[in-house]
Amino acid sequence: MAETPANPPMTPFWDKDRHADRRPLLLARNRTQAAIRAYFVEDGFVEVDPAGLQASPGNEAHLHAFSTEAIGTDGSHRTLFLHTSPEFAMKKLLAAGETNIFAFCHVWRNRERGALHAPEFTMLEWYRAGAGYEALMQDCAVFMRLAAEAAGTRTLRFRNRTCDPFAEPERLTVCDAFARFVGIDLYATLLADGKTDADALRTQIASRGLHAAPDDTWSDMVSRVLVERIEPNLGNARPTILDRYPAAEAALARPTPGDPRLAERFELYAAGVELANGFGELTDPDEQRRRFIAEMDEKSRVYGERYPLDEDFLAALAHMPPASGIALGFDRLILLATGAPRIEDVMWVPSAERN
Repeated sequence: MAETPANPPMTPFWDKDRHADRRPLLLARNRTQAAIRAYFVEDGFVEVDPAGLQASPGNEAHLHAFSTEAIGTDGSHRTLFLHTSPEFAMKKLLAAGETNIFAFCHVWRNRERGALHAPEFTMLEWYRAGAGYEALMQDCAVFMRLAAEAAGTRTLRFRNRTCDPFAEPERLTVCDAFARFVGIDLYATLLADGKTDADALRTQIASRGLHAAPDDTWSDMVSRVLVERIEPNLGNARPTILDRYPAAEAALARPTPGDPRLAERFELYAAGVELANGFGELTDPDEQRRRFIAEMDEKSRVYGERYPLDEDFLAALAHMPPASGIALGFDRLILLATGAPRIEDVMWVPSAERN
C-alpha cells in the first residue's frame, strides 16, 4: 500500500470546484477595488501605473527582492530587480509635478510565504502632496468600511480574531504599546539624537523574562517584541493605528516635529493583521542616502548582500514636495473582509510557486 505524502499536492486554483468556492471572494475583491477607485477619483486623485522592473528594489534591510538580468542589444548584461514597492517610482512622479496619486501594483518580495504572505501580491499605494499623514489614517478607515460593504459583512476576521471596520480606530504610539503590553519603557532606550541604546533595552527585556541573544541589535529586539508580544493585541474589536515609530525604525519617514527620537510613521492593524504602513515622507536626499546606506550595511551584516541605491530617485527627492504616502496590502484587506483563511484564496491567479 502506497504511503500518503506528508504534504499532499493542493488542488490547482483552476479546478472548477475550487474556483467555484473562491469566486464569491474574488468578486468581492473586484467590488472593493472599484469602490476604492471611485473614492480616489471623487477626491481628485490620478491613477498611475509604475513599472515593476527597477534599478533598485528598495533599500530596507529585511526586505528581499527578485532579481533578473537585462541583456542589451549590444549583448551587455545588467542586473535589474522587481520592485518590492512602487514607492521610488511614485515619488519621482511627485517630483515631476503630480500631487495626489494612487496605484494598484503587483509587487514582489522574496523569502515570503504563508497564510498572510505571498511572493507576488497587490499593493495599494497612494500619496497626498501637502497633506499631513493623519489624512492617510482617515483614508484607511474609509477603505476598511468599503471592503466590508463590498463583502457584505460588518466584521473583519482572521482566524479567531475579529475587528469592527466601522468603529473609530484606536491611535496608539509604539512606545505606549511597549509600555501597555510588555511593561517596557522604550523611551528610555532612545537617545536625544534618535540613536538607540541596545544594552538598556536588553536589560529591560531580561527583567520581563523575555529572551534576547547577546548579538541582537536594538532593532532585532524591537522587531521580535513587536511581532511576538504586541501585534497579536492590535486591531482586536476595533482597528489600531500604531503611530510615531522610533526614528531608527522609520528609514523613509520625516522626524516628528519637536522630538527627533520619533518619526511620522504609522501602521494599521485589524484582527491582529498588519494592513498598511504610512509615512510623513522624508524629502532630504542627503539624510535619505545616509539612512539607505545604514540599511544596506545592516542587510550586509545579516544576509551577506546589499542592493544598489537608486541614484535617480535620490536626485528626484530634492524636487519632491512635502507629502504623505502609504502602502496597503490589498489582498490582506480582502482576506479580512471575506474571512478567507489564506491570501491565495483572494487572488485571481496565485503565483506559480504554489497555488
